[in-house]
Amino acid sequence: MPSASKSAPATRGGSTANSDAELDAALVRRVASGDQHALGQLYDRYADMLLAVGLRILKNQGEAEDLLHDVFVEVWRKAGDFDAARGSVRAWLVTRTRSRALDRCKSPGRARANPLDGVEHRLVDATPDAVDRGDHERLRAVVAGLTSDQRAVMECAYFDGLSSSEIAAHLAIPIGTVKSRMAAGLARLRNVLGAA
Repeated sequence: MPSASKSAPATRGGSTANSDAELDAALVRRVASGDQHALGQLYDRYADMLLAVGLRILKNQGEAEDLLHDVFVEVWRKAGDFDAARGSVRAWLVTRTRSRALDRCKSPGRARANPLDGVEHRLVDATPDAVDRGDHERLRAVVAGLTSDQRAVMECAYFDGLSSSEIAAHLAIPIGTVKSRMAAGLARLRNVLGAA
């Protein structure tokens, strides 16, 4: 696997975002046709960011590196499944990485850690290169404005992959409370970030 020399550009505005999205989509099409060089370019653009996502969830450098390798092997095999109509390549890669990391957390024999300290930083800093600095700061401000109860529920769902019933048991609260806190937190994020 090629070594990561850089991650995706941290700032995106207007035509730059469009050209990056077009480049990413073209790379995935080339990967789907068996172009190893295109896979290397995709790796160079996103490896650092995806490694950070894996590390935030798994909390272990070796496991996160193994996860990154597995994700790119999966990208090599399933690049033809990418559908630009459903979202960007970046979102596809991050979602795939997060999903595989959560699968690992739930695997037998692996102890699940559920620390709630630093929830705000874990929610905001999960993908440090995935958003530009302005978006990052807006997201940090919005997450800081959530109640600690909302942040705790979102932490359990997003980083630990717990279902609503599992969150209810973990936090010793009714499942309806879990759902209302999650809905309120997500609505606040959507409203503030959507307006921005």
